[in-house]
Amino acid sequence: MDFCRPLCWVEHMSLDNETGLDPSGIRVRPVSGLVAADYFAPGYFVWAVLIANLANIGYEEKNMYMAAYDWRLSFQNTEVRDQTLSRIKSNIELMVATNGGKKAVIIPHSMGVLYFLHFMKWVEAPAPMGGGGGPDWCAKHIKAVMNIGGPFLGVPKAVAGLFSAEAKDVAVARAITPGFLDHDLFPHQTLQHLMRMTRTWDSTMSMIPKGGDTIWGGLDWSPEECHSPSRKRQIANDTQIANENGSEVVVSQIKHVNYGRVISFGKDVVDAPSSEIERIDFRDAFKGQSVANSTCSEVWTEYHEMGYGGIKAVAEFKAYTAGLIIDLLHFVAPKMMARGDAHFSYGIAENLDNPEYQHYKYWSNPLETTLPTAPDMEIYSLYGVGLPTERAYVYKLTSAECGIPFQIDTSADDEDSCLKDGVYSVDGDETVPVLSAGFMCAKGWRGKTRFNPSGIRTYIREYDHSPPANLLEGRGTLSGNHVDIMGNFALIEDIIRVAAGATGEDLGGNQVYSDIFKWSEKINLQL
Repeated sequence: MDFCRPLCWVEHMSLDNETGLDPSGIRVRPVSGLVAADYFAPGYFVWAVLIANLANIGYEEKNMYMAAYDWRLSFQNTEVRDQTLSRIKSNIELMVATNGGKKAVIIPHSMGVLYFLHFMKWVEAPAPMGGGGGPDWCAKHIKAVMNIGGPFLGVPKAVAGLFSAEAKDVAVARAITPGFLDHDLFPHQTLQHLMRMTRTWDSTMSMIPKGGDTIWGGLDWSPEECHSPSRKRQIANDTQIANENGSEVVVSQIKHVNYGRVISFGKDVVDAPSSEIERIDFRDAFKGQSVANSTCSEVWTEYHEMGYGGIKAVAEFKAYTAGLIIDLLHFVAPKMMARGDAHFSYGIAENLDNPEYQHYKYWSNPLETTLPTAPDMEIYSLYGVGLPTERAYVYKLTSAECGIPFQIDTSADDEDSCLKDGVYSVDGDETVPVLSAGFMCAKGWRGKTRFNPSGIRTYIREYDHSPPANLLEGRGTLSGNHVDIMGNFALIEDIIRVAAGATGEDLGGNQVYSDIFKWSEKINLQL
């Protein structure tokens, strides 16, 4: 298996479409140890810079553990197949016991943030569903959780990936060089191969936006409306957050944007008042005959089973908010979502004491679970800002008989509303919007709330993106990019100080450049 034989690679990286586990005769496993994620490729660091800096203050393999896991699997299935959650529990217990009882500092990145959120519920839940550690396990073993680039509430980018196997970069590449995706990498039908593979990865469904319209907005509103990520900067600390008159804010008001319409079919739909959009409900539409003919059988996707009727019904509904995205994905990918429904949930809990929320499918959704009872623990949201980040999409219907029937419409542009190449952008780290990375620490968990009953202290530390001044500066020294931030000097300093014993107050509390507190106030969530 190698990159010279991409279809072989796809076959080995795919999971079983029914079970979400190993296909027959294929076993792919994560590498263990610190080498599991120090470099993605020679010269391209991920954790290497941080590991080296931790080593400089005395950390080594006996008190530093890389919790590698198979990121393709649903979180609970990593325990079913590999006992990964049990291994993390044992390693943390061993490190705490052999280091004089000093509690662990946990540093998850990206999807690992959701994975560790799941772990904190799993480790205290009774066996056999949980790890049986008891209700005070986290309080005894964890000093701080320093989440880097955490997609706590999901990412719109995941919707585009599951819906059409593309995001902004793929859509632009296809527009600039038609045919590139069909010839340069795979012999034919590149995106169908990618869709077939990624739709077997149950973990991708953990990234679907959570909280529905309450968090992400409806047809006519969104928390971030009227702000351009490239035209505003705000410096705020705890004192200034409490007294907004003391903060320095420079904001350019721009055209109203309906970010709440995560998917719109046609630029005219994006701009139209909701009262003028004629929508035909797709949910009971007849899916009709297969659109696939004999030449399409090489690559199976669930779109082949929808028929022209089902495809047309999706486009005729015209506008989809975050709440409706769940129904849309159930309609276009029922087999995938049937597996996903067993492992993930995307709502907001009305009553967290309801016994149903003891099931593992809720544990990675911060709106349907509670933080552990650990009042001395700290939780950080560390993430980049100042980069355009995908938030909503303009789609079009395609006529390709064998292709994926929906594409991002790269002809849709509007400089005044952050619309470029069919993609609406907001402030973030190019992958996770500020709203997803920051809301829980800004409001959902801030103080004692029903999601944070013991009042764990939360801190937001934002890092304003600056590109390298020259080639010698290094990839991430001042970067806010989702991956390059792992080499950001300011982020590394914050982590090193906490790993050496500092608290959030020692760091100076919150460090905020975005409008996350203002946006959070617009979200009407029962706390």
